[in-house]
Amino acid sequence: MADSDKPTREDAEAAVRTLLRWAGDDPAREGLLDTPKRVVKAYRDWFSGYAEDPADYLKRTFEEVEGYDEMIVLRDIEFESHCEHHMAPIIGKAHVGYLPNGKVVGISKLARVVETYARRLQVQEKMTAQIAQVIQDVLQPRGVGVVVIGAHECMTTRGVHKRGVSMVTSTMLGSFREDARTRAEFLRFIETSTGR
Repeated sequence: MADSDKPTREDAEAAVRTLLRWAGDDPAREGLLDTPKRVVKAYRDWFSGYAEDPADYLKRTFEEVEGYDEMIVLRDIEFESHCEHHMAPIIGKAHVGYLPNGKVVGISKLARVVETYARRLQVQEKMTAQIAQVIQDVLQPRGVGVVVIGAHECMTTRGVHKRGVSMVTSTMLGSFREDARTRAEFLRFIETSTGR
């Protein structure tokens, strides 16, 4: 969205006041006076991923790794996101693995990639694919595997009201897709953390 089309903070706060009135409350009452400001501030945090390019986190790599070419897996990357259909929270964990092809990236950068995509309105399937694809595009490893497990509040707090349900999505690229042994090794690595 072009900056000229972007609503101002005042526009956003007015929209929150409208929603409060629509819900049946009075935005002028004492307990709600600062709510529009707080909601806008929370939205800036929750959706900060729109202001970041996840590829930037992967551009600084290390090649002095003594020829290390085995699988690298970062497990249990906690994330908070929001579904694009109801703007309700998605809370979960991501597991990211790749087979380096001469260069590796700092592990915190993998977590930042997950965080950047999570802090946008999301569909879990899309987020899983985006994480895998940016790692493949920038690092050009021999393969990438991403598994995301999320609890969707749009399902637990509204609609069917089913608690304790989690959704699992995965994207496998390169050798993770083509070689059953590589895929199985990755899934074994993350089994310990998923409790299977």
